[in-house]
Amino acid sequence: MPPSIPRPLRWCPLALIAALGLSACSSLPGRTQDALAAFTPYQVEVVQGNVVSSEQLDALKVGMSRQQVREILGTSLLTDIFHADRWDYVFTIDRQGVARQRLGLALFFDGDALSRVVADRMPGEQDFVAMLDPHRRVGKVPRLEASEEELRKFPPAESAPVSNAKAPLPTGYPPLESKP
Repeated sequence: MPPSIPRPLRWCPLALIAALGLSACSSLPGRTQDALAAFTPYQVEVVQGNVVSSEQLDALKVGMSRQQVREILGTSLLTDIFHADRWDYVFTIDRQGVARQRLGLALFFDGDALSRVVADRMPGEQDFVAMLDPHRRVGKVPRLEASEEELRKFPPAESAPVSNAKAPLPTGYPPLESKP
């Protein structure tokens, strides 16, 4: 029966092989970086903030009320209690292998009226979709409004006659549980 190897020494051959393998990697400087890059951990893509398109930005007009601006852009991401007349809309994308993308929009109000807009160059809606998923092909966005001429092609809908008679209200309700 061969003599047993002490437990701490059983790992020595594996440690020696690992050390030799790592020292061999330093002799191949360009290929080592490529090999290690293949084993980087996955990083989750993070999309945060308010998406504001150039079409929405074009709809803003100086003098609009806060409610009108909110209907176009939605609620701002940042509201500062020290600067109540300023709304900030911020949008960021963090993805692996790409520099952080950040777009910002600041709206300034004089009382209830929009007085000034300071914004980065905002992409259009199609550009936003392409920014979020660069591998997806985006087709032309269909027009969602019909002209008066197009509407005349269809016959008017017939409306049901309106009756002023009220339906009788129930005087009682059925029992919730059946009696044995």
